[in-house]
This record gives sequence, structure tokens and C-alpha cells, in this order.
Amino acid sequence: MSLSIDWSRIKPGSLKSGELGLDGHKRGLWKAVISILILGLLVILGLGIWWSQEPDSNEARLRAIELSGGQNARVGTMTTASVIVVLETLLEKPGGLLSNDIAPPGIYLDNMPHWEQGVIVQVRDLSKAMRDGFSRSQSQSQEDTALAQAEPNFNFGLESWIFPSSESEYESGIEQMQDYLERLQDSEQYNAQFYARADNLERWLITVENRLGSLSQRLSASVGQRRLNTDLAGDTQALQSTPSPNEMMVKTPWLEIDDVFYEARGSTWAMIQFLRAVETDFAPVLQNKNAEVSLQQIIRELEATQASTFPVVLNGGGFGLFANHSLVMASYISRAHAAIIDQRELLNNG
Repeated sequence: MSLSIDWSRIKPGSLKSGELGLDGHKRGLWKAVISILILGLLVILGLGIWWSQEPDSNEARLRAIELSGGQNARVGTMTTASVIVVLETLLEKPGGLLSNDIAPPGIYLDNMPHWEQGVIVQVRDLSKAMRDGFSRSQSQSQEDTALAQAEPNFNFGLESWIFPSSESEYESGIEQMQDYLERLQDSEQYNAQFYARADNLERWLITVENRLGSLSQRLSASVGQRRLNTDLAGDTQALQSTPSPNEMMVKTPWLEIDDVFYEARGSTWAMIQFLRAVETDFAPVLQNKNAEVSLQQIIRELEATQASTFPVVLNGGGFGLFANHSLVMASYISRAHAAIIDQRELLNNG
């Protein structure tokens, strides 16, 4: 049996898909697939925007105060609690840790992973200071076992997603920090100490000073600078491994400008938490050196770096028509860097 169509009886425009044997079900299926894809893209876009929101600084401070014991907090508990809260925030913020994501939208996000990099660098610096200085009465005293285990956990890379995952390593470090905190809070235990001394604080501030100086230079390079080589300045007998030019052009690649910017925001966000904790734990030392106001000014300068920003990191010229967000950030960080130098002078000679 054969099928024939009398085309003479069919008027133009009267054909329907069913009359020509076209499968309407397939057309409907394709529409459904396209709709699902569009919906999926919208969901990924929405999640990406939500996951890119930076945590609230004041909320983290309140959590640290509560964890440290509030008004009855012992010396060192505020600093320890701040390390714990900063790390928990890193892991529990919307989307969790994004630096090691292998699926969308995390794998496509760029700014938040660099924010996380800035945070973890500050955690590593402070955990090292706690292990080597704050928890030890002198250079030959025994280090705290929990802090000795926590520091390597925090130095684990951000990009590992399995065997082991970065999250599991940081959670192990948090557990060690919690153990140290509990022993600090227990008046019946003497195997955990935190020594709030001027020399301990000054040594950590040297690291903070170096970090701020590096961030300021990297941010300033967003517009390109011709820099003179000052590596050996101040010492006529100083040497370096290999020769370097007397003058060089330093400019951050265009695609990396926002990376440096958000790394600086993450670094300063964590630094604010830690300096606020220091303000509490080292209060008698700061009062004795008349250095409380100087520390408060450093915190003020760093808080200015956390102001809400335009969704796009603008990169106008230094005195151009459009703003340059990196230079604005560098200005605040440079002022904090200068204040850190003054703070160290007060701790040494105040």
C-alpha cells in the first residue's frame, strides 16, 4: 500500500506539521530542552552572583567575641577565636570554598577565589606567629602541639578538591585551634599559654607590614610604572644573586587587575579581624606604649578598603576621566602600611 498526496487540492499556507508527517512531539521536546537549558543558565548566573558576595566583617567580629568568652575572655582567646571564625567563614560562606571547585558556577568564578587567597595568606602568617611567638615564653621553650599541627594544615593548597580536599585540611586545623582555645579558657590547665608581649606583637607586625607593602606595589602597577631599582639601596656592600636592570617598566596584565584587587580585599578583610583581636588581647601593652590610637587608625584605613564597589573593577588612568579602583585601594593600604611602621616604633621605643 502506497501513500499519495493530491497537491492540487492543497492551498498555500494550509499545511500543518501533522499533515506532512512532521513529529510535533519532537518539536515540543526541543522546546522543553531549550527551556531547561535557559533556566539552568539563569540558576548558575544567580548562584554565581550570590556566591560572589563577600562576608560581613562585623558579623565575623561578633562571632569571635562570643567564641572567646565575651567580657570574661582570657588573654589570647580573642586572637585564637578570630583565626577560627575567619577560617569557618571561608568554608561556610555561600558556595563554601570556591578555589577548588570543578563544576559551575564555582569553576567560572574568578574574583572570590582570589579573595580566598588573600584571606588564607593572613591566616598562615598569624598561625605561624602564634606557633613561634605568641604561645612561647622564649626561643627555647616548647611549642604548643596543637598549634604545631594546625600550621601545616593551613599551609595546604586551596586548589585540592579530593584526596585530601582543602576543606578537610582546614577543618583539621580548626579542630587544633579549638583545642588550643579550650585549654586557654580552662584555668585548671597550664599547658597552653598566650604571651601578650610587645616584642611578640612587633615581630608579627613586621610580616603584616611586608604584606601590605607588596599589595600596595601590585595594586599601583595597574596603570604601569617605571620603577628604579632600589633593592640594594642603603648598603654599599650589599650583594644580590643575579644582576637586574637599573630601571624597569612594571605593569599588571589587564586580565589580572581584578585578581590582585580582590586578593587585596580578602587580605585586608582578614587583617581587620586579626588587628581587632590584637586590640583586645594586647590592650595593656598598647596602653603602656600609648599605641592604642595608632592601632585604631590602622584598622580605620583597612576598613576603608572594604567599601562597596562597582561590579566591574575600573582601571582608568591615575588622573584620567574614569576611576581606578586599584589605585584607590593602594592609597588606603599604603597609609595603613605607614601607620604599621609607626606602630612598630611605638612598641619598640614608646
